[in-house]
Amino acid sequence: MKAGVVKGSVLIAEDDEELRLALKLALETQGYSVRLAANGKEALQHQRQDPATVLLTDIFMPDADGFEAIDGFHREFPQTKIVAMSGEPRGMREYLSVAALIGVDATLKKPFKMDALLQVLQSL
Repeated sequence: MKAGVVKGSVLIAEDDEELRLALKLALETQGYSVRLAANGKEALQHQRQDPATVLLTDIFMPDADGFEAIDGFHREFPQTKIVAMSGEPRGMREYLSVAALIGVDATLKKPFKMDALLQVLQSL
């Protein structure tokens, strides 16, 4: 890819700072413009200021979880593609299945390989 060419903008909503930064670095090296939010509330604030083409959101976060972010994006930014991700501990409901039912464009079960994320982003 040519230097300076941006593939698209991704807004990452993830409360785990280490994962958030790792995803940012990995996506930027692949040519994506990336912004970060620690929860769904921050994600909506960022989107209102400078809209991204894709929201990559965790399901479980404090202050506004992924479902709240998904709902807010559907209402305010229906054109934004949404990818939901979750670790889904054993014994818990299939939250990613619920996310798919409410209209996200793709889901990723943590932990996932970066290649899987890149494939999802390229398919949107």
